[in-house]
Amino acid sequence: MVSRKVSSSSLKNQPKKYWNNDKNKRIKSGTYRNYNIRKRTTFTNTCSRSNANISKLQSIEANVEKSMSELKGDDHLIKNLRRVARNVNKIVAEGQISRAPSSYPSLVCRDLSNGLEAIPIPVTNEIDDSPITPNGFTYITSSQVANNVKVPSSDDYGCQCKGNSCRTNKNCCFRLNNMYPYVRRRKCSRLIQARDIVFECGPRCGCGPDCGSRVSQKGLQYQLEVYRTSDKGWAVRTRNFIPVGALVCELVGVLKRTEDLDNDSHNDYIVEIDGWETIKEIGGRKKRLPDEPLPAKIFLENKDDETTKNDPEFCIDCSSFGNVARFINHSCDPNLFVQCVLNSHYGIKQARIVLFAGRNIRPKQELTYDYGYRLDSVADVDGKIKQLPCYCGEATCRKRLY
Repeated sequence: MVSRKVSSSSLKNQPKKYWNNDKNKRIKSGTYRNYNIRKRTTFTNTCSRSNANISKLQSIEANVEKSMSELKGDDHLIKNLRRVARNVNKIVAEGQISRAPSSYPSLVCRDLSNGLEAIPIPVTNEIDDSPITPNGFTYITSSQVANNVKVPSSDDYGCQCKGNSCRTNKNCCFRLNNMYPYVRRRKCSRLIQARDIVFECGPRCGCGPDCGSRVSQKGLQYQLEVYRTSDKGWAVRTRNFIPVGALVCELVGVLKRTEDLDNDSHNDYIVEIDGWETIKEIGGRKKRLPDEPLPAKIFLENKDDETTKNDPEFCIDCSSFGNVARFINHSCDPNLFVQCVLNSHYGIKQARIVLFAGRNIRPKQELTYDYGYRLDSVADVDGKIKQLPCYCGEATCRKRLY
């Protein structure tokens, strides 16, 4: 990115005779009434292709420093200056321009999803002498269900909202959240604060796919890249700026019963669903939805028994089937957080697992979340405790993953 700042200071310092007392010229140059404007910053895209959202931007008005009180009656100019300063300059400065996957160095795969995702997921490998690609799994975009797993009924879940009426309908699914969970900022719906569970509209609702209560069902919104590391295997980083609270991706795989897992299963690709345990803890402290209690249907679908007192009953197995989320590494100080979401039934024990940005994430930063392993919780086939060192490199690193 090459920037050039063109200001009116060189003209401003010329003697008045230079202007010949021409008021129109002085207005155009920014010297009339001491407007104090830095005229423009020009950004030139040096990449072969730019991000689709800004590929047509060749020159951008930015870095506006202006006294608004001087612009009496010029509402149109004020509006444009504010829009440019607040939106466009910030977007470019935070790195929304990204190269096309074909121009990435050490590219070994153009699209890991083989066209299943709306945005391609390139794979790069600068580590191995003979570059390898991720293998041994089938890419999917939504979780599959094991044959012996019964999914809760969806008959009673859904609303009769039409169009964009969900925010005003008192019987909408999102009312189960007590307050609307998402905040709309700069054309991006964000989950600013992690919740015990998020209820969304779903396939049985009357509203359409553009409903603001279907955020986690939108699919990839940012360009992600899978890349090879020297000490952690595969990892995932973003090619775009991701604002705090934005949806990153859902973690998908095969929904299984935890008791059906073999001791020699790929532990690194198993994610337990602990939504029900979280709800029980919060309910015990009486801090969950004080105005609108959880619907009785939830407790009928999630009756407590011996299998759920200590460990989660269900898990997501990403070893053979999964998406880009299976390559996201652990960190003791992560930039993503895990959110359980329901949109088609009340079975909290089978909630969807969705990853959101826990803070602003710059381009080329690795995406990470806390796996949440308990120390000494993983054993081999002989019952011997397994230990795995942590390589996240954070100052708060716990030194062990499990």
